[in-house]
Amino acid sequence: MRPDQPTRSLSNRRQFLRRLGITSAVGYAAYLAHQVSPSPLSVNGLPGQGRALWAEELSESKTETSTGYLKQSLKAGMIRAGKSDAANPWIERFRIAKDAGFEGVEPNTSPGMDVKAMVAASAETGLTIDGTVGGYHWGTTHTSPDAATRKKAQQLLEESLQQTADLGANTFLIVPGHGKDGTAEEVRQRAFEALDRAVPLAEKLGVKILIENVWNHFLYDHGGDEKQSAQPLADFVDSFNTSWIGVQFDLGNHWKYGDVAEWVKTLGHRIGKLDIKGFSREQGRFTDVTEGDIDWASVRKALAEIKFEGWVAAEVGGGDAERLKKIHGQIETALHCSKSLSQIKAETA
Repeated sequence: MRPDQPTRSLSNRRQFLRRLGITSAVGYAAYLAHQVSPSPLSVNGLPGQGRALWAEELSESKTETSTGYLKQSLKAGMIRAGKSDAANPWIERFRIAKDAGFEGVEPNTSPGMDVKAMVAASAETGLTIDGTVGGYHWGTTHTSPDAATRKKAQQLLEESLQQTADLGANTFLIVPGHGKDGTAEEVRQRAFEALDRAVPLAEKLGVKILIENVWNHFLYDHGGDEKQSAQPLADFVDSFNTSWIGVQFDLGNHWKYGDVAEWVKTLGHRIGKLDIKGFSREQGRFTDVTEGDIDWASVRKALAEIKFEGWVAAEVGGGDAERLKKIHGQIETALHCSKSLSQIKAETA
């Protein structure tokens, strides 16, 4: 614990983490939870989050979660509401997701984000805003050859981190650049500089920056075969030499290029959260979670091996309440989220 952080008793910290949706710290040392400081940061009068308390400080706890090793979240854009309160449409959307079984939600950051409305909807429905997703990083890349574009991307990154903190979330998902923006070395250096420059603010706000593995021609061979490794991504994360940058590993995105279970094991402690979708190698397309050909049993075994516990966010085609219930059920079928980590270990032994 850093000298500037007040001390919490172990029991109080456990209760605090549960309120944030983190029910176990065992094997989850890279995961952070917020600790609201006596003088929290704020923007436009909104309550901000204080410095972060890392879950590794609770590693003395041997109590395993009894509510499942994974908590299901989803991207906010997946939720379709037939009717909503004009004053705050997020209340109905969040209620639909909550009723479908989801415990968390991840909205996209944007300059026009209504933070107050989302915070109010979360409080009203009990749906946790566990993280956010960059709403700018495809159109305004951090690796653009244009310096003005990179400057704008940096501004949007900083604004996104602040919005994430004001929402009470503790992770920000980012696509750090695109491989077509220059040579491999140019793209890597620009991506590194952008994220490295944001680390002090991320630490100040208590928001972890998580890189998503996507089809962006970066840190993998886009035209390559299915035997690729996650090591380039792991090495890139390690190059920052900080725990404030990690990976939000999408379990479906790179099944075309490598074995999902092996990527999980290679990335290991660097994984802060998970995304999930299906993919069919046979058909060469993304699918619903259980409709592709990913070996989910091997993925569960890999997650158990690295002792991962935390959030997994759906990223598939959304819809109404019935559609969301189906998605929730598919994720449970694939990953057995409601089981404890010891149960997962036993069934995959």
